[in-house]
Amino acid sequence: MHTHTRSAPQPPVDPSRDAARRRRTLLLLALILAPMAAATLLGMALLWPDGRSASDSATAGARSLSHPEATVQSVSTYDCPAANKRTGPDGQQQMVTCASVQARLETGPESGAGVAVDVPAEAYRAGLAPGDRIKLVRVFNHQSGPAVYAFYDYSRTLPLTLLAAAFAVAVIAVARMRGLKALIGLGFAYLIIVRFMLPALLAGESGLLVGVVGSAAIMFVVLYLAHGFSVRTTTALVGTLFGLLATAGIGLWATNAAHLTGLGDHDSSALALFDTRISLPEIVLCGVIVAGLGVLNDVTITQSSAVWELHELGSDSSARKLFGSAMRIGRDHIASTVYTMAFAYAGAALPIMLLINAYDRPLLNVLTTAQIAEEIVRTLVASIGLVLAIPLTTAVAVAVLKAVGNAQSTPAPIPDEAPTPTGVTG
Repeated sequence: MHTHTRSAPQPPVDPSRDAARRRRTLLLLALILAPMAAATLLGMALLWPDGRSASDSATAGARSLSHPEATVQSVSTYDCPAANKRTGPDGQQQMVTCASVQARLETGPESGAGVAVDVPAEAYRAGLAPGDRIKLVRVFNHQSGPAVYAFYDYSRTLPLTLLAAAFAVAVIAVARMRGLKALIGLGFAYLIIVRFMLPALLAGESGLLVGVVGSAAIMFVVLYLAHGFSVRTTTALVGTLFGLLATAGIGLWATNAAHLTGLGDHDSSALALFDTRISLPEIVLCGVIVAGLGVLNDVTITQSSAVWELHELGSDSSARKLFGSAMRIGRDHIASTVYTMAFAYAGAALPIMLLINAYDRPLLNVLTTAQIAEEIVRTLVASIGLVLAIPLTTAVAVAVLKAVGNAQSTPAPIPDEAPTPTGVTG
């Protein structure tokens, strides 16, 4: 027995009406994005630093310091001063070993000369040996005579360069041209951060405006560069920008409500002394906005792609069913992404948590300290932003796809209502 199939009766398709609907949808997306793009460009023009990012005295003080590199020639050890004694496992005070090195300057005005510097115990225990490359602090003042050198840190240029090269090779080998475009977009993002956002913050501009404008400029470029110009990418961009605005608004409230001062570590305190125009709470707010940018981009582009792929598998699905299916994927993505962000920030704050716990303080007191509170605020604000961005992106993608994609659907064959009699062949 053979079963014949026939197509469900379909109303005639009016190509002009379908084209007009597509044009209206694209026009709506353009009307949403065009003001945002214009506001981003205007914001960058108004906030762009004019070269007066620091006071003359602060700049002069900073320029008197430099960080030349040197190669260790020899290492000699000695007992650190008594003030550096530590308590051993047996409860007894133990001496700590410090080191003094002879090094040859590789960069700077005195390149090729030899210098002797003391090395802290922590740096020596990391495995300091002849041949290692280190960074020094060079302090020079015309009135005090020759420059003075002190140990600053290890030079990590070579291993970081090799690691970055390995990362680039892996990305391009697996993702090919799309991976290359993503790396170019990453370079553009850091260019915006280094050339626009950091100088603007040093000039005392609003951290909220700098964070939103800089992040929006990054997203406009990197999304289209990595994923191409398409309705799918545009949908993800709309969701990303609205998620960014939500993150900024919640971050503004959270930093004010939690009284985050930005004085949780030594570097922040030193930055506050660099120039009185620098506002540490504004820098904290900007950091909150930028911290969730990568994850926000990830979830919106994934969610937009999920809607399109689900539509391809079942083009006759209703908008409600398509939205529900895509949100089931989005919920899984939310759960995994929240874990990713929480553990990433916990790892970054681990030394601080260990130090605070060493004093056997209650857990609630530990979590509300300045440094830990900043990490918690970053995690929670970024998580709320991405959670809100997923249903918004899904809804926009479904609406756009139903508006522009229905004409591309082909009717599926359905079985006859009555079977063909036995013995009759078609």
